[in-house]
Amino acid sequence: MRPIPFWLWILLAAIALTGVIVYLADLYPGVLRNQDSRVRLGALMAWFGLLAGSVLMHARARPKSALRHAAIWVAIGLVLIVGYSYRDLLTDIGERVRGEIAPAEGIAAADGSVGIRAGADGHFRVAAEVDGVRIVFLVDTGASHVALAPADALALGFDPERLDYTDITSTANGTGRSAPVRLGSIAIGPIQVHDVRAGVNEAEMDESLLGMSFLGRLSGYAVEGDRLTLRP
Repeated sequence: MRPIPFWLWILLAAIALTGVIVYLADLYPGVLRNQDSRVRLGALMAWFGLLAGSVLMHARARPKSALRHAAIWVAIGLVLIVGYSYRDLLTDIGERVRGEIAPAEGIAAADGSVGIRAGADGHFRVAAEVDGVRIVFLVDTGASHVALAPADALALGFDPERLDYTDITSTANGTGRSAPVRLGSIAIGPIQVHDVRAGVNEAEMDESLLGMSFLGRLSGYAVEGDRLTLRP
């Protein structure tokens, strides 16, 4: 069997490249109207030409090895194309897996809401960014305002020793006192609420509480089974 002429390899490569360009131009209409895009395309074609020439020279010397390597690169290219085509679906799957592994991180939806899965104890906990500091809250619709544990208050720059504990609070552990403070913002995923009323608990707490001074300023929240949905 006569070997395929070198010029025919070049012709096949040129046809393949032209097909790719036509496909991309149809997929992204108008993209080649930009001068910078045309320059980048020219550079890409030159790079592809050098790569194709190198591959073809290698194919003439060791055709079986070249075909094997070409098949590998084609497979890699197909995986990348499929991954890019389904990037939104893969991102959604990744978010859901992360939400199952770390329920406090929540899952952001396209409408801006955030879904939270209940922990093993049946309670909802959510990781929030409070004035740039990450704090994990226990969601408590029975709390009138955000209640900060002394350790979290200290992380936010409040000195529990210098605060005025003037508010009387009632909890499952009895009556206590808290010091009123204001938080610049609380962000949970895409949801952000500014100027939030809060209180620093005088007694030690295992975790801070996300109460109604935050939840009441959302458009809504709902519990369905083991899922809590916060709506901006």
